[in-house]
Amino acid sequence: MDRFDNIPEQALAWHRAGKGAALATVVETWGSAPRRVGAQLAVSGEGEIAGSVSGGCVEGAVVTEALDALEDGGHRMLEYGVSDGDAFAVGLACGGTIRILVEPVGQALPEAMLADLVAARAARKPRAYVIDPATGARELTGAGFAERFRMDRSGFEEDGRFVAIHNPPLRLIVVGAVHIAQALVPMARIAGFDPVIVDPRPAFAAAARFPGEEIREDWPDEAVAALGLDPRTALVLLTHDPKIDDPALEAALAAEVYYIGALGSKRTHAKRVERLTARGFTEGQIARIHGPIGLDIGAAGPSEIAVSILSEMIAVLRKGQA
Repeated sequence: MDRFDNIPEQALAWHRAGKGAALATVVETWGSAPRRVGAQLAVSGEGEIAGSVSGGCVEGAVVTEALDALEDGGHRMLEYGVSDGDAFAVGLACGGTIRILVEPVGQALPEAMLADLVAARAARKPRAYVIDPATGARELTGAGFAERFRMDRSGFEEDGRFVAIHNPPLRLIVVGAVHIAQALVPMARIAGFDPVIVDPRPAFAAAARFPGEEIREDWPDEAVAALGLDPRTALVLLTHDPKIDDPALEAALAAEVYYIGALGSKRTHAKRVERLTARGFTEGQIARIHGPIGLDIGAAGPSEIAVSILSEMIAVLRKGQA
């Protein structure tokens, strides 16, 4: 799975250690490529590598070009035709073309700009790295490109600029350490989310029920305040208990989380709407809640309900709707 990596961080570390470093970024590729547009490979001046741009097809050639770029200081755009045989070797049905941008750090790519990107990633702030390959003009911004940020989609703009999207990792906060959560959390982790389970009830919030996962035995309003809520966070409420669910729900409605889902029947949700309306939340705010939670796939049992919830979370993330 594509998880939050440390390729820019590694390139900056190599550069600051005096080794030299170059960043190689996929800017165009074939439809079934093992690495998405925006995938990166860091190469040190000593030939060390981190990351991947093709799954093995062209890495060797890219490393050679990166070392040459460190010598002359300029960026370069590489293009490789991948044969059917080479494509099959890395799991593709057929070959195609891949384009890769190589930028030596501290030369074509300013060290200060890369350091700003690394700092933004550490602070969970989304950033777009924008370059005009024709002129070499570069910009790092958190403004604009709303669709690209939502879709995690790097690529070329119509004006010829390439936009590399650097989003914070996706995060899932699950309120209620119930059976559905036991199925949902590992599924969400496979899909690329970093899950946190919140439940003030010790019998539910037991480490043995969620091996290796982060569990907070706190009241949800305190937990979400400590964790923070942002546009890369999904909040799922599973307890059915208003005194546990509602405080976290109210915090989410006042924040910019991208998804809010609450377990319960239509009748339960109607009562939830009544409570929130009485507390001053608007119809538009309350409409952000997906309740009953999950896509209607006829789910039966905790595991299938978890599938429906995760499917809805992904649909909202990628399509803006469920």
